[in-house]
Amino acid sequence: MPKPHDIPTPDLTGKRALITGASDGVGFEIAARLARAGADLVLPVRNGAKGESAAARIRERTPGAGIQVRHLDLASLESVAAFADGLLADGRAIDILIANAGVMNPPTRQRTIDGHELQFAVNHLGHFALVAHLLPLLQAGRAHVTSQVSVAADRGSINWDDLTWARHYDPMKAYSSSKIAFGLFAVELQRRSDAAGWGLRSNLSHPGITPTNLLSAQPGMGRPNDTAAVKVIRWLSGRGILVGTPSSAALSAVYAATAPEARGGRMYGPKGFRHLGGLPAEQPLFTRLRSESDARRVWELSEQLTGVSVAL
Repeated sequence: MPKPHDIPTPDLTGKRALITGASDGVGFEIAARLARAGADLVLPVRNGAKGESAAARIRERTPGAGIQVRHLDLASLESVAAFADGLLADGRAIDILIANAGVMNPPTRQRTIDGHELQFAVNHLGHFALVAHLLPLLQAGRAHVTSQVSVAADRGSINWDDLTWARHYDPMKAYSSSKIAFGLFAVELQRRSDAAGWGLRSNLSHPGITPTNLLSAQPGMGRPNDTAAVKVIRWLSGRGILVGTPSSAALSAVYAATAPEARGGRMYGPKGFRHLGGLPAEQPLFTRLRSESDARRVWELSEQLTGVSVAL
């Protein structure tokens, strides 16, 4: 029986699960939960040493867990393609894909090697290209694809006319824009799967609020110190007030990806006060994620920006 603050997880023995952003924080806890349920993990990471350390920690919790650590930089479309080519060469179906990795609020505007604004590239375009490249393996596994959005997708808008934020860079607005685009992609993925018979279950999750590295010091991203926000979140989390922990925040994505009753095109997040923490439950899609025309526009724009097209 699960603990009162936990959820049951189906037996995943023999299933292959890919989790982005699993080297720390919420992504690590998601991966650890799936390993405990018997899944074979693929951990795509930018920092190999950090990935191997995460794999070792998971094996400490679940001895004998099957884990592959592979290189992936979501900010590089070339890296995404190379990573996908490696999995396609393996030929093994993917049963679960949890698109969890992300970056948040670099203090200055940064562009990737492909010319895209960093948050839009990592949070959305890299994941779009990943799913598009891996579609044959996802179809073979009739995969559950869960896209981790954020409460930030419930405010702001997509900066359609200036996706690189060249005219006026606002870190939080750019973050919200990237997460709205990503959420619309997840909904459109389910629509397209239904129309084309791909057999996928695409849904969304959000972790509520929890202390992770998203707002911690990131010298490589131009943020030398922890933000005031993450200090407050850590204080609240440590005392069990309002917000969650990385372990509890992982449950929404785990539930969305594995629960038999979780449905495609729906969103799952913490059911506590203002959805900041608590056990996962289905929630109404954020208003900004409900437009079918916006979802189609995001998909078509993403194909153009990544150079990866998916035929119906």
